[in-house]
Amino acid sequence: MIATLVNSIAIVAGGLIGLLAKKGLPERVSKGIMTAIGLMLICTGVKGYFDGNSTIVAILSLALGTGLGELLRLEERLNRLGEHIGARVSRNGGSRVGEGLVTATLLFCVGAMAVLGALQSGLAGDHTTLYTKSLIDFISAILLASTYGVGVALSAIGVLVYQGAITLLAGFLAPVMTPAATAELSAVGSILLVGLGLNLAGAAKVRVMNMVPSIFIAIALAQVIH
Repeated sequence: MIATLVNSIAIVAGGLIGLLAKKGLPERVSKGIMTAIGLMLICTGVKGYFDGNSTIVAILSLALGTGLGELLRLEERLNRLGEHIGARVSRNGGSRVGEGLVTATLLFCVGAMAVLGALQSGLAGDHTTLYTKSLIDFISAILLASTYGVGVALSAIGVLVYQGAITLLAGFLAPVMTPAATAELSAVGSILLVGLGLNLAGAAKVRVMNMVPSIFIAIALAQVIH
């Protein structure tokens, strides 16, 4: 759990620094930074997808997972939570806070690094991956918070719960996380990163949070197909 705690603290610290930087940052600079991050995520996602094993698994996972996410209205619910919190902490209302919470939570949680790093931490006490992720998330949190505000720092709670749960349950999850399952998780997670990148770049409005169940369905399908 120590590595996940460090990761969460790094996000909070980066978010607070980003909030301070936001006050002196022109809007056009913030938009330019978000576009650059978005393009980087698109490139990262495209590259990561081709490391996966099965297009069939990706298609089925996305179809089933997105359908489930839409039925559960995951993005809408998380947005509402962010808006509710934002209305309490921000004089200008919570819409931007909700958007920041959703965007940051997705960015910090959907990648294979979050899952594999937490598994390594729980199984072998190897925190290297999560410490590396902490540095990346720290920098990303600064940049995101300079645009989206306090919602980015609040996403640390989701990271703590998500990665912490995986670390604590690592012994049960390890047999399921075969090389094939890991590859499929990476491929589907990479597709979600492309969607998130499109959102950040302002090229589209993809409800990426509603696609998150696809990651877990991909792991399950990998057990059957492979």
